[in-house]
Amino acid sequence: MTERTVGLSIGMVTIDCADPQAQAGFWTQVLGASVAADYGDYVVLAPPGPGATGIGLQRVPEERAGKNRVHIDLTGPDPDAQIERVVGLGARVLATHKVPGLTWTVLADPEGNEFCIANHGDPAELG
Repeated sequence: MTERTVGLSIGMVTIDCADPQAQAGFWTQVLGASVAADYGDYVVLAPPGPGATGIGLQRVPEERAGKNRVHIDLTGPDPDAQIERVVGLGARVLATHKVPGLTWTVLADPEGNEFCIANHGDPAELG
């Protein structure tokens, strides 16, 4: 296979929501991010550190229906403590899954958008 440079990378992940400002309150606390810009119907969260991806929160008229087709996977030290922390901020636990080398908990933010907190374990155990 020939390697080529595409030149694209993920600059931001945008979450559709009914109330971008309320969601910004939740996500800034979850990620330790800050609001970089508030355009009313669109709020941009600054990445919390080098190499982190920014989050956009976009007002949409329809309610969320069904499962998200794309979601955010978060990871960090002590996933169980992080899950407890974000539940205290208003998230709900939906399910926990485990396969060799990977455990993840599916949560929903205050508007029902799904995201995961994962413990990736030892990469040698994957696959």
